[in-house]
Amino acid sequence: MLTTRHSLAELAVVTVGLGGWAMAYEVFQGPTELIQYNPAKASPGYTLFSPFRGRNTYLIDMHGNVVHYWPYPEGWSTPGDEAVEKHARLLEDGTLLRGAIDRAGLGGMGGAIYHLYDWDGDVIWEHVEERPGYTPHHDFRIIWNPKLQARTLLYIASKEITHEQAIALGVDPAKRDDYASRPDGVVEVDMDGNVIWEWNITDHLVQDVNDTLPNYGVVSEHPGKMDPNFADGVSGDWIHINSLDYNETLDHIAINNSTFSEAYVIDHGGTFVPGDPEQSIALAASDAGDFLYRWGNPCVYDAGMCPTSINEGQSSTNGHQQVFFSHDIQWIREREIGMGDNLPGAGNMLIFNNGSRQLGVTFSSVIEFSPYDGPMEKGVYVPEMQAGYDLASPGMGAGQLVSKQIVWSFQSTLPTAFYSRYISGMQRLPNGNTLVCSGANGHLFEVTPEGEVVWEYINPVGDRTGDKYGIHTIMTDAAGERYNSLFKCVRYPSDYAGLAGKDLTPMGKITELWTQEPATPQID
Repeated sequence: MLTTRHSLAELAVVTVGLGGWAMAYEVFQGPTELIQYNPAKASPGYTLFSPFRGRNTYLIDMHGNVVHYWPYPEGWSTPGDEAVEKHARLLEDGTLLRGAIDRAGLGGMGGAIYHLYDWDGDVIWEHVEERPGYTPHHDFRIIWNPKLQARTLLYIASKEITHEQAIALGVDPAKRDDYASRPDGVVEVDMDGNVIWEWNITDHLVQDVNDTLPNYGVVSEHPGKMDPNFADGVSGDWIHINSLDYNETLDHIAINNSTFSEAYVIDHGGTFVPGDPEQSIALAASDAGDFLYRWGNPCVYDAGMCPTSINEGQSSTNGHQQVFFSHDIQWIREREIGMGDNLPGAGNMLIFNNGSRQLGVTFSSVIEFSPYDGPMEKGVYVPEMQAGYDLASPGMGAGQLVSKQIVWSFQSTLPTAFYSRYISGMQRLPNGNTLVCSGANGHLFEVTPEGEVVWEYINPVGDRTGDKYGIHTIMTDAAGERYNSLFKCVRYPSDYAGLAGKDLTPMGKITELWTQEPATPQID
């Protein structure tokens, strides 16, 4: 389904497919690297990606040629167990921010260490989360903290709690024998590594099980808080925050909870006190740190209808739920440099709907929505149920409820042509196109607002944790969906400040430079 950037009630829905190669790729698989490129319609620039659990980060041009690469730092971790933690970001000053992990040394749970690299690949800065019980994972970014007037690092981190601590938070003891778990949060450190702000979901709970606890209440009356007893309740990987973003204009943070299929906005500026970390952390733990806005699944807080199977299982309804396992919540803006007011849809939000947990046909989609009452700069959010819903147009999902806050979306007419059951992301480009990373399949493609695919690339690097590790010119059905996965990708325009003065001479394709994925490519 594809709509233009207007209210769904104002226009007809245009249904589009991905085009021949795009439809073939996630169904049949085939050649890797550049598949198609339409220079007249694609948004020019350089695309950055890190193969899932790989050792290198690659920067490629529009023709799929490597113009630069950053290898994993030699000697840092156990040989054979080193890996890039999910992805990387190229900053305005030309340095690369990337997570690194030693899966043997850190138990395979995440535990990222964050590095800044110069253009030559040397580590020039490092942050290690040394507090016991904390595990950094998934997403991270360096921001400009407007109150400090300085750069800081934000990252997702889980914090271990015991069974007894979980019971004290109000989880239902009848559901599970052991509630020892790792609830997620967001940590902010200055560039000296000092924790200056922290937010954790355990401080923002409402439950209706134990009326002796201070967080007891009616779940639907507290949309700014989470019910720890929803569905199966607390488990080891509790809410699984897998992405974060920062809006400097609003001083707000967005995070995505794939377990509950929701995205949240929280107030950073209103809970941050310069020079007073203790007060900042206390404010973030108070009601001031509750969700300003949540979107995707109002069933979670008893505000909307839940998905149900009907007609004795012959059909289903998704209720008010809009995403089904989700990733990469973000504001539309230039990726590393503020809001990007010139981008089409600037200030709206994008989310990748994996679709892997919906009833009926499973398919993925990219969704753009506008959560505001008035201009984004006012920072006034309209609750999702208050915004209302329409019925979906004919096609996949016909008759389902669609949020009126959605202003554009993309999916294929053939479900298996675009379906990534986990990871994945997207980015709005300067010409209005959207770059999509169908992560489980290592499939990158650029789509116009009208749904035409104008650039397409397949990651040729096999997953290092499986038996298909290596550089491949052909993908095969036997390889499986994790064969060449990517967490997310980003394209930087040719005039991006971080590329100024850099040597971007094409070196050749990955398949021409590597046979495995060593730290140094085989270049004559």
